[in-house]
Amino acid sequence: MAFFFPPIPLIRRNVIVRSLRACGATSEQTAKTLAEAGVINPNGFRRITERLVRTGTIRQTPDGRYYV
Repeated sequence: MAFFFPPIPLIRRNVIVRSLRACGATSEQTAKTLAEAGVINPNGFRRITERLVRTGTIRQTPDGRYYV
């Protein structure tokens, strides 16, 4: 019996987006750092976070906070 495990980037994406929504980071005024949003190891997987910003999944403020 084979099990399917989602790839790490997909899991990480979901964690970041859910965490930002859960803490109310939905605009530039309410943006949070990933640590403030409760993302475990916020500096890990930097390339995934950069890709989320580049594709518009999340947005980044000039001071390094994020929102959805």
